[in-house]
Amino acid sequence: MSCSGAGGMREMKSAEYGKNTIFVTGVAKPSKDDPIASVYEVIFLSLVIDRETDIIVDATCNTAREMTKDFICSLLIGRNIVEGTDAIVQEIRGRFFGLAQKAIIVALKDAHNRYLMARKTIGGC
Repeated sequence: MSCSGAGGMREMKSAEYGKNTIFVTGVAKPSKDDPIASVYEVIFLSLVIDRETDIIVDATCNTAREMTKDFICSLLIGRNIVEGTDAIVQEIRGRFFGLAQKAIIVALKDAHNRYLMARKTIGGC
């Protein structure tokens, strides 16, 4: 199950992603104050990215609440991971005030770096 649809609404789907998409995951350690730390040792942020446009076409993450996951996905889907990472970080800082904010930003930056390495590996630039 992943986030998709208008307004970040969740729906069950068996997505078929085109051959031009890449799957990457970024990880970060949550703060001890974050309730998710009692369940997970790391926060992950998984992205499906169109390598021709660098647009995030789908996203998911492990959070304590579905609403949190939906909100985070709404900040990511449709955004450019290469040219727009700084803008995404600013939007997270300005709109997401959950305890996992810092970890989500770190996981996003990790996913960004992994995507750039993957593009380089497969010859896309």
